[in-house]
Amino acid sequence: MMNERHLGSDLDDFLAEEGILVEAKAVAAKRVVAFQIQRLMEEQQLSKAEMARRMKTSRAAVDRLLDPESEAATLITLEKAASALGRRLQVSLV
Repeated sequence: MMNERHLGSDLDDFLAEEGILVEAKAVAAKRVVAFQIQRLMEEQQLSKAEMARRMKTSRAAVDRLLDPESEAATLITLEKAASALGRRLQVSLV
C-alpha cells in the first residue's frame, strides 16, 4: 500500500525526509564522475595501466576511482585523473 504522506512529493523530498538526501546526491555524483572518466578512457583508448602511469598512481587506485560503489576518490585523485585525460576538474557550490 502506498504511503499517502509522500503523494505529490518528489524524490528529493522523500530522501530528505528519510535523512539520506546528502548521501544519495554524493553517491550519484561519484557514479557520474566514474562514468565520465571511464568513457573518456575508452574514447582515448587508454588502459587502466596507462591511466595509472599518467596519474603516477597504482592500477588499484584507478580501479577504485572507476568503481561507482567506492567512496575513496579525493579531489586530488580526481584532479590527477582529469589531467591524465587532458581535462580540468571543475567543482562548484550551487
